[in-house]
Amino acid sequence: MERRQDKMKNIFYGLNCVIASICITLSPFLDSSILASAAPLVTQQNKFTQPDFAQHFRDLGVKGSILIYDLERDRTYQHNPERNVTPFLPASTFKVLNSLIALETGVIDNELSILTWDGVERSIPAWNRDLNMQTAIQVSAVWFYQVLARRIGYERMQQWIAKVGYGNQAIGEADDIDTFWLTGDLRITPHQQIQFLRRLHKNELPFSDDAIATVKNIMIVERTPDYTMRAKTGWASESQIGWYVGYVEQDDNTYFFATNINIRDEADLSTRAAVTRQSLKSLKVL
Repeated sequence: MERRQDKMKNIFYGLNCVIASICITLSPFLDSSILASAAPLVTQQNKFTQPDFAQHFRDLGVKGSILIYDLERDRTYQHNPERNVTPFLPASTFKVLNSLIALETGVIDNELSILTWDGVERSIPAWNRDLNMQTAIQVSAVWFYQVLARRIGYERMQQWIAKVGYGNQAIGEADDIDTFWLTGDLRITPHQQIQFLRRLHKNELPFSDDAIATVKNIMIVERTPDYTMRAKTGWASESQIGWYVGYVEQDDNTYFFATNINIRDEADLSTRAAVTRQSLKSLKVL
């Protein structure tokens, strides 16, 4: 019996050696993803445990999705993967790209250049005053960015959005120049939001270093000794979809996030950041 077991072991050992030899010989001709897929499934599955982000959505009583990408480890954590590949109106998350285009085209000089309030009373009191880009993005002033979009103009806007490859790149007709990201045809998925933010972070977007540095600066919502968070909210009020997108930079890593939730009423607006922060805390990022 022992001889038979030894014989079987030798056979399996021999087969493993043959397989290993073949892989080494062919490795220069094989795609690395094919070689990686040949690794034991148990090893692949045990790389990391997917956290239960769903619990945070349940606790806060909202429906939606979140996608978090760990740059250093090349890991994706998510809740509701189907929704994370679904396109939605970007709403005010588009202000990040709108800022870059406005700075690059010179329709505004810098983040401190003031646009004069038109005197129209709007529903959010913080909007009813003169604003610069630094303050306008913090309070997400729609009128300010509508002025920038009109100054950029339809043709230049379309060219830049196509150059960046932002979402589905659809901005409608010329008359839609100041509404296409709010009620128009432009759509972007949470996955695409992450891809855009990664390119912003790595200075890989087709804008000057000065424009990118300025936009990164005005996106800062929190800075501590341990991390810096850059983020932007969005709310497509007609479709009742809310966004919170951005990234957290630590000394040795960066985590990108895209949260998308259903907005039932204005009380849910604060939930965009809340569910994001809880999810990041569960990964010990915050």
